[in-house]
Amino acid sequence: MPRSIWSGAISFGLVNVPVRMYSAVSEHRLHFSLVHVKDGSPIGYAKYCKAEDKPVDDSEVAKAYDWDGEYVILRDEDFERAQADTYKTIDIQDFVPYEEIDPVFFDRTYYLGPDKGGEKVYALLAKAMAGDGRAAIAKFVMRERQHLACLRVRDGALILERMHFADEVRPLGDVLPESAPKLERAELELARDLIERLAGHFEPEKYADTYRDALWAIIEERRQGGTVEAKRPEAPTAAPDLMAALRASLAGGDGGGDGRSEGDGAGNGRGKGAPKRRGAAKRGDGDLARLSKAELYERAKAADIPGRADMTKDELVEALSR
Repeated sequence: MPRSIWSGAISFGLVNVPVRMYSAVSEHRLHFSLVHVKDGSPIGYAKYCKAEDKPVDDSEVAKAYDWDGEYVILRDEDFERAQADTYKTIDIQDFVPYEEIDPVFFDRTYYLGPDKGGEKVYALLAKAMAGDGRAAIAKFVMRERQHLACLRVRDGALILERMHFADEVRPLGDVLPESAPKLERAELELARDLIERLAGHFEPEKYADTYRDALWAIIEERRQGGTVEAKRPEAPTAAPDLMAALRASLAGGDGGGDGRSEGDGAGNGRGKGAPKRRGAAKRGDGDLARLSKAELYERAKAADIPGRADMTKDELVEALSR
């Protein structure tokens, strides 16, 4: 059983749901220490007073806020007083459609489990939310900071997504070019064809941390006294010929192609096995599969197919091909 990192209650109207919070992830990182290269001894750090030029004990250290060069010292009771109204409480503010929340607001995921004596009210909230299709937006204080949070249900358990506040998310205008570049229709069609070629279902077990594995192999080789041949990878650059790069990707180059050669003898530059462009032929079952789920849903809506909102992409294809 993992150790809980926070305990309190979800405030749901006049109902309190006692819960304990657990970290939802266990990051498999390689941890490094700083050492003195000369003798291999670890490097230590001491709290040091710059004015007195000497180390100080932990009992003499306090947190302070830098107010234009003047340090305002805060005590433990100051932090407790600031969170008096939200102490040990995950206060639900609203229930909103989960799909309306931009993932850019998510920070870290936690599991919420029922605390002793709160099993029934916990199950009640989880069951009610699971059938509702909405997520709860709440606020809570942890580690001397208030957080925004999203509560959702996964496999009967309450999941808390710690979120950023709106003023913490930088505007996109800071990174976008002042004027949008002009895109050719042919470039856009090839890019969409490549996306469809790489389309599939999310299977998290398919993806592994290959950098960590490679670094671990180097650590083992270093430990045994081996030498590691350093090969500096080339920095990726923008393709000088965008159309050529897209066609090569579809023909089996970088980007998940099927290995077939570029060109199909008709002068269109597509690989023989590349998907036909949208609207180029009569829609059969195979052509439907190349559409996005959003496009399939719009077709199912026009055809008034019942239950379309709960269908997967494959189910939409099957229903439309009947």
